[in-house]
Amino acid sequence: MTSNQVPPVTPGDLPPDAPRGLMARFRNYFLTGLVVAGPVAITLYLTWWFVNWVDNLVRPFVPTAYRPETYLPFGLPGSGLIVAVIALTLLGFLTANLIGRTLVDLGERLLGRIPAVRAIYRGLKQVFETLFSGNGSSFRRVGLVEFPSPGMWSIVLISQAPSPELAASLPGAEEHISVFLPCAPNPTTGFFFYVPKSKIIEIEMSTEDAATLIMSAGVVQPGAADQKRAAALAGMANAARIANQAASLQPAASAKVE
Repeated sequence: MTSNQVPPVTPGDLPPDAPRGLMARFRNYFLTGLVVAGPVAITLYLTWWFVNWVDNLVRPFVPTAYRPETYLPFGLPGSGLIVAVIALTLLGFLTANLIGRTLVDLGERLLGRIPAVRAIYRGLKQVFETLFSGNGSSFRRVGLVEFPSPGMWSIVLISQAPSPELAASLPGAEEHISVFLPCAPNPTTGFFFYVPKSKIIEIEMSTEDAATLIMSAGVVQPGAADQKRAAALAGMANAARIANQAASLQPAASAKVE
């Protein structure tokens, strides 16, 4: 056997699995149960909180004769949510007609004459129209901006370009774009600013993945599940390769003994 030749590997030479104690198994089982039950419990809690919040908000507007708890010994969660969905649907149906559109325009003109309410209403209306419109492009793209200092990059949600009046006031001749920088771990708060278009690096990431990355403070990376699946497949392939090599060396070892 030369010095450059690799010695054969037999099954007895493979290192045994490391022993696992009772506490290590208990810890792994507990963490596994926490990973499975934690997201489900939080999701159910938030859903229950939202349903109760809508019920408490809508219940005062529903007559007592039409409330389920009037005829049942217990309250029926979600009844207010159903009433709210039906009411909003009917409101949208009536607004789509000529009479409903006329009434909405009349109400907007009345609100427009109140100085304090006018700014709030117009701002909220534009936000709702932008977020819930079918063809809206706001917050559909994700990018990177060098913030808060050179060499440090932050994830931003790309919005729309500024209005012509505001764009004319921005310094430089380069086109700017508005972005929203969410804060971790609460992505509903953050910073809004205008950035030159050349300073934004647009990345292939959905807004859901960006929100998950921000809320987890980088613990959950996009595509982590695919990476773990690929690593598991690679480990299985490596184990199969070692087993095949060991099986191919067994006949040779037995023939040498004879």
